Amino acid sequence: MRHGKKINHLSRTASHRKAMLSNMATSLIQEKRIVTTVAKAKALRKYVEPIITRAKSDTTHSRRMVFRYLQNKESVNTLFDDVSDKVADRPGGYTRILKTGNRLGDNASMCVIELVDYNEALLKDSKPKRSKTRRRGRGKGSAQPIATEVDTSKTESTEAVIQDESPEESVQADAPEVKVEDTPEAKVEDAPEVKVEDTPEAKVEEAPEAKVEDAPEVKVEDTPEAKVEDAPEAKAEDTPETKVED
Repeated sequence: MRHGKKINHLSRTASHRKAMLSNMATSLIQEKRIVTTVAKAKALRKYVEPIITRAKSDTTHSRRMVFRYLQNKESVNTLFDDVSDKVADRPGGYTRILKTGNRLGDNASMCVIELVDYNEALLKDSKPKRSKTRRRGRGKGSAQPIATEVDTSKTESTEAVIQDESPEESVQADAPEVKVEDTPEAKVEDAPEVKVEDTPEAKVEEAPEAKVEDAPEVKVEDTPEAKVEDAPEAKAEDTPETKVED
């Protein structure tokens, strides 16, 4: 159990841990990114970011203090000459940890730790910084907006100078003016009017009508009727009868 252990010893002694972090910080400053485990990267971030902050002030004392941690003259020169110019406007957060999955063998979680200002792919996609805005509610003692008076004397003098120097107004003065009154206008009264009375209309009365009286009539009397009287009748007397006696 942890029981208040704030430092991850990384299963190493103090001297071994200090030498390992110093070596990793040197590699990060020179190569700008390294691949390591997530636990080591988190420990390295706490170790290297105060060193980068100290490199912003390029003094002899700062160089000696940084050299105590890095123990490498080349990395110290790179830090003060190159990296410090990149991170001059950044108030902390100089490194970024990107997880890459688990390592084959011991299944340790791996990551890439890099300096933020040296990843050009992410810098292009990043949006411009927005200015900080703070909303404040109006209380009883909030100050009312005061109307400011604008000194118009200076503005009038500058406008007069611009008018004298601009050649556009002189061209406009020499140009002839076109009067709207002289332009001919189309009068609606002169337009010919179409009278509805002159248009030919189809008369319904002149259309020929079919008379029902002229149609031929079919007489029911002329149709042949089958006479029941003419049909032969079968007589019962003519039918042969079987004699029972025989």
